[in-house]
Amino acid sequence: MDYDTLLSLVGDDPLFESSLLMAGDVDPRLIRLQLTRWVNSGRILQLRRGLYAIAPPYQKVKPHPFLVANHLQRASYVSLQSALAVHGLIPEVMTTTISVTAGRPERLVTPLGIYEFRHVKPGLLSGYRMLDLGGQRARVALPEKALLDLVYLQPGGGSKEYLRGLRLQNLDQLDAQRLLELAESFDSPRIRQAAMHVMELMHSESESYEAL
Repeated sequence: MDYDTLLSLVGDDPLFESSLLMAGDVDPRLIRLQLTRWVNSGRILQLRRGLYAIAPPYQKVKPHPFLVANHLQRASYVSLQSALAVHGLIPEVMTTTISVTAGRPERLVTPLGIYEFRHVKPGLLSGYRMLDLGGQRARVALPEKALLDLVYLQPGGGSKEYLRGLRLQNLDQLDAQRLLELAESFDSPRIRQAAMHVMELMHSESESYEAL
């Protein structure tokens, strides 16, 4: 297989898996050898075993970090500070993409950025949706779930002091009823209490707007 054939097979897809090239009457050993050569020559980027992206300047579409995260661990969605930032709930710009997963926790340094995966029990792998990322789509936590995931995984994350330290903003976009329902799914008094603290912050922000 030559490089032009690879480009035609990948097309506009931001990422591709080696299994794409294994279909039909091919020698898997030769395909893997060719992939290694393309990685070494800088024509493709290896993100983890079996997962690749076309390298600039040959790529047609730059992969969004959230899409990459979804592919690095299939049973995962972007959450915590990364989701809070994209929803506009915190002022920080995140340089590491953080996800939660039912799989093993890990930190991956790839040619397309740094990715962290935090483990939660499978029953908590919910409260996300497919988010449009300018032509790409990825699983991203709802703003309420991203906040509760952070509280759940961060020691002391449910305290009023910690929540105030996040400098939460744009709280009017939170759905109070959904926040309470998602908090119940954790089956934890600590998470329920944290949800009430968030409700207080929402009320305070609303009063501040009304006073303007």
